[in-house]
Amino acid sequence: MTAEFPDYVDVDYADGESEEPTAYPSLEAKIEKAIEVTRQGLEEYENPAVMWTGGKDSTLTLYFINEVADEFGYEKPTAVFIDHFQHFDEITDFVEHWADVWDIDLVYARNESVGEYVSEQGLEPGDDIPVGALDAHNQHHVREILEYEDETFPFLLDTYVGNHLLKTVALNDALEDQEIDGVISGVRWDEQEARADETFFSPRHDPDTYPPHDRVHPILQFKEADVWDAFWHYVVPEEAAEFPDEGYVPQSGEDLPEGVEWEDVPISPKYVAGFRSLGSEVSTEKTTDEPAWLQNLEDTTERAGRAQDKEDLMERLRDLGYM
Repeated sequence: MTAEFPDYVDVDYADGESEEPTAYPSLEAKIEKAIEVTRQGLEEYENPAVMWTGGKDSTLTLYFINEVADEFGYEKPTAVFIDHFQHFDEITDFVEHWADVWDIDLVYARNESVGEYVSEQGLEPGDDIPVGALDAHNQHHVREILEYEDETFPFLLDTYVGNHLLKTVALNDALEDQEIDGVISGVRWDEQEARADETFFSPRHDPDTYPPHDRVHPILQFKEADVWDAFWHYVVPEEAAEFPDEGYVPQSGEDLPEGVEWEDVPISPKYVAGFRSLGSEVSTEKTTDEPAWLQNLEDTTERAGRAQDKEDLMERLRDLGYM
């Protein structure tokens, strides 16, 4: 399978193997590695794309892409946003705003068969969708790949069938339509056990599962706290002209320097409101109104409450091409 992948790609698929964040002991070391991986990703692939969810990790990854593209003269890759029809409005607004600010070509990956049925029937999250109402492509995924036998499935993102159809099928179809050979993604080692063994360049070459491509992971080595440190010390001061250069960290949603509004800051307003992880509107919860970067990041679970991220489910979804 690997031999069929374009021979112009020359990356080390073992880079990062058996490593963990402690291999990069400072924020500067983590950033240096991120820039190295990002530069190689933009150089090696003929048609790379960045997965952008509007979350902190993918936004930080996109920041590194912008910096490397501007510094070394690379063309900015397309940003692919998976529209699973259950987003917070604030997230789509955020993505569209910053795509415009950063001059990013934004492409929406959608499962049109599911979306059309939901729209035609006026369904709400949790309503049932008949498998037989979908096109042959989606029915094949439900019956042959997932081996799902029920006649209906719930219109919910955080389920095995829902997540696969709304995210993975939508993503893989977009990769094929756009002929993307390298997917730059903001996954991290510490984010979840299912991602702990990833490498900086990860092959996805089996054509029976997904359009052959590589995954590129510039921020594997970042812990959650490192991501926020990078925002407050580098990203925000650079993007918000009136923001102090010395790494000012707001202590509440109202604690911004004079002359700065949240619209000037490339951080989703959902984090300001207390969300730690951004999933679907109907299944993502928060436990406090304290901004995400001020919460207990070491002793609490970042993605708790998102059903799709229970380990057994995540392992199966990733085998099928989920991020």
